[in-house]
Amino acid sequence: MTRVVGLLLAAGQGARLGTPKALVEYEGERLVDRGVRLLHEGGCHPVIVVLGAATVQVRGAVVVRNPSWADGMGSSLRVGLAALPSDATAVVVALVDQPFVEPAAVRALIDSGAEVAVATYGGRRRNPVLIARRHVERVAELAVGDVGARPFLKAHPELVTEVEVPGDPRDIDTPEDLARLTAGEAPA
Repeated sequence: MTRVVGLLLAAGQGARLGTPKALVEYEGERLVDRGVRLLHEGGCHPVIVVLGAATVQVRGAVVVRNPSWADGMGSSLRVGLAALPSDATAVVVALVDQPFVEPAAVRALIDSGAEVAVATYGGRRRNPVLIARRHVERVAELAVGDVGARPFLKAHPELVTEVEVPGDPRDIDTPEDLARLTAGEAPA
C-alpha cells in the first residue's frame, strides 16, 4: 500500500517580508493552514509541518520544530524528513509561501507513479516535489544552507520525472508580494 506523507516547510522568519510566512493570512486562512489543507486535499496523510521562527498551533498536522531554522531551508527539510513515519512510502514536500499551488498538483505528483517527481508550470520546475522513501536519506545529506532538494535533483537527473501541473507556483517573499496578495492579485 502506498502511503504518501505531506511535508510543509514553514520554519523561516520571512526576513524580506518582515514576518514569518506561516503567520500570513490570505482569505481568512493562515498560509500554514492553507499549506496543510493543500497537502491533505492532494492525498497526503499525515501532514508534517516544520516550524521554527514562529510557534503556532496547527490543526490537522504533526508539528515538528527546527531549532536550527536560521540555517536555512536545508535544515528544515532534514528535520521534516527525519520525522517521516516508518511506513511512509514517499513524501511530497511543499513550501508555505506558495498559496496558489493547487491540490491537483500534489495529486498529479502522486499519480505519476514516479520515484522522484517535480511539479512544472509551463515547463519550469517549481514545488511541490515528491520523493520516494528510498531516496530520503540522500536528499537529507545534500540539503544544506538555503536549498532543499535541488542538489539531489541536480545530482540524479535520471531519477527525476517532470509533471506538468495546474496552478500558480509564485511565492510571497516581499511586502509588495503580500500587498498584491491581500489586494486579490497574484504576486508578480
